[in-house]
Formats: sequence, C-alpha cells, structure tokens
Amino acid sequence: QVQLVESGGGLVHAGETLRLSCAASGSGISIKAMNWYRQAPGEQRELVARITTYGTTNYADSVKGRFAISMDNAKNMVYLQMNSLKPTDTGVYLCNADIYGLGPAYWGQGTQVTVSS
Repeated sequence: QVQLVESGGGLVHAGETLRLSCAASGSGISIKAMNWYRQAPGEQRELVARITTYGTTNYADSVKGRFAISMDNAKNMVYLQMNSLKPTDTGVYLCNADIYGLGPAYWGQGTQVTVSS
C-alpha cells in the first residue's frame, strides 16, 4: 500500500509564504505524477498544481505565478512553495500520487492552510 504524508500547513497573514511537503512511501513504487488539490470551505475540490516525472507542470489560474511545485524523484517527495498567499488560498491541501501500475488513487490526510487578511 502507498502512503502519503503532508506537512507544512499553518496559519499565516496575507502576503506571507508557506511550503508544503508530501512524502510518498511504499515498497517499489514508481511515481508517474504528483498533484496538490485544495478543498476550500464551501467550494469544490480544485487541482492546484501537478508535476510529472518528465518535468511537466500545471497550475490553476488562481495560483499561477505565486505557487511552484517541485519533486525530488529520489526521495519520492513533492513540494508546493506558496508565495504571496491570499485569504482565498485558505483550505485543506491534499497530496495525490499517480503511481505507475497502480493509478492515481492515493491521497494524503491533508494539511490545513489558513490565510488571514
């Protein structure tokens, strides 16, 4: 079984920064892509950022230019650098892993990000 553990969330003021981390573990896993989703209060779950092991990245329009996703393939870690945070960035951030041979059915527990005005 694949396990994902997120960390790095917290309470910050608008304009500040956070860096989220997600560690994937599991014997013999090979990551195809990792994604960060956001579940904001009263809103649908949103794909915030995606990165593949081939180097392709994608961002939601709402975070483009402010957030940066990166991955350490050797460590099976993915990061989300969040700069210039806004109150609208508030939500639970969930790490999702797309594993070769297993699919994208693996989620972390989520980490809360709260941005105050």
